[in-house]
Amino acid sequence: GRDVSVGAFVVIDSGASIGDRTVIFRNVTIGRGAQIGCDCIVHSNVSIRDRVIIGNRVILQNGAVVGGDGFGFVRRSDGTHEKIPQTALVVIEDDVELGANTTVDRPAVGETRIKAGTKVDNLVQIAHGVTVGRNVLMAAQVGVAGSTEVGDDVVFGGQVGVPGHITIGRGAIAVAKTGITNSVDPRVMV
Repeated sequence: GRDVSVGAFVVIDSGASIGDRTVIFRNVTIGRGAQIGCDCIVHSNVSIRDRVIIGNRVILQNGAVVGGDGFGFVRRSDGTHEKIPQTALVVIEDDVELGANTTVDRPAVGETRIKAGTKVDNLVQIAHGVTVGRNVLMAAQVGVAGSTEVGDDVVFGGQVGVPGHITIGRGAIAVAKTGITNSVDPRVMV
């Protein structure tokens, strides 16, 4: 891209692309084939793994990891665990902000997607295969387990825990320290 700023000790792997006016601070790693849009800010020590797709005007705070392996294992007959390769896509749409040390995991199949306008605080875990809707707010230390669908305009207070394979309806609100156990209807407060 034009007018890109790249800090010291940044590693940009082959096939990666960076859009116009994007600023990349020091010690960032950008994986093979990753795509970063225009007008993004990528703060120090961020890891953007292979083939991650990041839209325009995205802000990644210090230490965020986008596209790390999802937590996928199968138990072998001898009781040990075999890792399931996590090779599918992670997509971060336009105008998303990810807080410091937030992680967004790559799934084995399908994709993990955070839709436009969502804002995520520090120390949040978004697991493999999760879809986060548009304009969602997640406060610090939220954890969303795999294959969950979070609707548009949802708000999660700090330390909300969400299990896998459920749906959080549009506009639902979960107050701080809520342990969600089942799907939540639209516009419900829990």
